[in-house]
Amino acid sequence: MAQQTLSFSRTDSAKFFRTLNKRVNNYFKENNIKRTGNWQLWVKTIVMFALFLTPYFLLLTLDMPTWAQILLTVVMGVGMAGVGMNVMHDGNHGSFSNKEWVNRIMGSSIYILAGNVYNWQVQHNVLHHTYTNIHGHDEDLEAGRILRFSKHTEWRKHHRFQHYYSILLYGLLTINWAITTDFQQMRRYMKRKLSYGKLPNPVVNWSKLVISKLIYVAMWIVLPLLLTDIAWYKILIGFFLMHYVAGLILSVVFQLAHVMDEAEMPMPEKDGTMKNTWAIHQLKTTVNFGRKNWLINWYTGGLNHQVEHHIFPHISHIHYGKIAKIVKDTAKEFNLPYKEYETTRKAIAAHFKFLKDMGTPPAVLQA
Repeated sequence: MAQQTLSFSRTDSAKFFRTLNKRVNNYFKENNIKRTGNWQLWVKTIVMFALFLTPYFLLLTLDMPTWAQILLTVVMGVGMAGVGMNVMHDGNHGSFSNKEWVNRIMGSSIYILAGNVYNWQVQHNVLHHTYTNIHGHDEDLEAGRILRFSKHTEWRKHHRFQHYYSILLYGLLTINWAITTDFQQMRRYMKRKLSYGKLPNPVVNWSKLVISKLIYVAMWIVLPLLLTDIAWYKILIGFFLMHYVAGLILSVVFQLAHVMDEAEMPMPEKDGTMKNTWAIHQLKTTVNFGRKNWLINWYTGGLNHQVEHHIFPHISHIHYGKIAKIVKDTAKEFNLPYKEYETTRKAIAAHFKFLKDMGTPPAVLQA
């Protein structure tokens, strides 16, 4: 990853963000509501944890046919992704509650999703939200040599097939957290002294990682082996299936916001300066989808309102549907883009078309 220090332009003669911020603040003040979560978020939290953990306890306590066990592991995957998008995400952004201890608890739910709070906050809150879609700085654009998400990434022959095989790899997101990614990220981030807030003590940070992984394996692998008569290979298959379903959902939802033709991927000048202010940069690099679909709005935890989320990451996703009109109208007033797809289906089609374009040899694409 690049070490270059970046800075965004501070020139906003039209004062877009100042105007938008004032209007959004007025919305909360006039309606006498907090910017954090409310009873609706608590209800969603209960539902998502129920989807995630109820099947787990049923598998531990009931004898059931294989088809039912498979079905329950799929439901667990759906719940796992739901907890990540609705609970963990708001918690680690400090937007779940106005009480810091509640945010810490909800953010720590990532440990039962196979992740790590420190790594996630650095990758997501620091690198992704600050340097959105900037090659070499936003790790969400990095997929090694397997996938090519940006024209700034080196093209390889196998990329011409990535719009076919990418969907197979997307499901491996969370299981990679469990096995390799967290260890690699912690080593990299600690070496660079990156943190979201105070830099943690290295010994304490590594100890948390190792202990949390051991507890995770004990919960999802060892306990089922000890407490049930389910064959060991079925437990491993179920574990993988749960992760695959969750990883597939999370990966697709994440990609629809930024890995699209409409989402710009600007590069800094040689001195590290960016052309636009940070807020305008978010408008240009982020895409919404399916805002009028109640199920998508409810289940994705506002991740289909990425424009609102990127400009106001400390506002709970519960409010994005309401403030979206303010953001869209203000962007239009200032002649700035507000990028969105009306349906999730159209967004998914556009994403895979973009992957196909990125997999085309650059010389052919430019011809």
